[in-house]
Amino acid sequence: MDAPSTQPKPHRGIYLLPNLLTTVAMFAGFYAIIAAIGGQYADAVIAIFVAALFDGLDGRVARLTNTQSAFGVQYDSLSDLVSFGVAPALVLYVWSLQSLRGLGPAWGKLGWAAAFIFAACGALRLARFNTQVGVADKRFFQGLAIPAGAGLVMSYVWTVLDLGLTGAQVQFITPVVAVVAGLLMVSRFRYYSFKSWPRSDKVPFFWLILIVLILVALAMNPPRVLFSIAVIYALSGPIVTLWGRARARGRREPRAPGTHTP
Repeated sequence: MDAPSTQPKPHRGIYLLPNLLTTVAMFAGFYAIIAAIGGQYADAVIAIFVAALFDGLDGRVARLTNTQSAFGVQYDSLSDLVSFGVAPALVLYVWSLQSLRGLGPAWGKLGWAAAFIFAACGALRLARFNTQVGVADKRFFQGLAIPAGAGLVMSYVWTVLDLGLTGAQVQFITPVVAVVAGLLMVSRFRYYSFKSWPRSDKVPFFWLILIVLILVALAMNPPRVLFSIAVIYALSGPIVTLWGRARARGRREPRAPGTHTP
């Protein structure tokens, strides 16, 4: 008789809490699609921000409760593709980009192409992130994270709505916003991930004041404050990366003859 196998049997169950939060995030993204099709664009934008909130919670809950799993990583990526890739692209198209069809067939193709570029870049960003798990520096993202990319374009939509404008009135700006956000996601710019913050239970008192000011600003005008934060964060990647490269280049350049100390 063969000796009994000593290899452990694969675990068939899944962790409930983090995957439940991921499901809620995907539900919010799916609702955003339904709301956009129904012309409720503000509701669609808010739903995507709700999805971002739960997407941030599921990872932290998994780390705090030590319930991380390969299944959770893959499920989270699929949820992100729906909530922060497909849903924002569809919102952009239904709200603004489809109005380009009235200018001619070529303009109509530009509209859906811009929406597709955003969704495709989001998918590529997720695929690259999954292949770098456990290898890349956790303090930084390579390229704009897909929730941040969705936050950038959706806060743009919300701000335009808050200004009383329609998507058709900004139909030439929206493709630029969609394509730039997509390219930032697949870029090699370094973005701070905030995963290692705070490093301890104590933070400087200034941070508490800053958080209070941000909350007050959000209560006064959520669309414009969120858009400002999204733009600042999106610009931080190129600025930090180029500044770091300039410093590194300056350290590598040899000194001119005669300037060294004896």
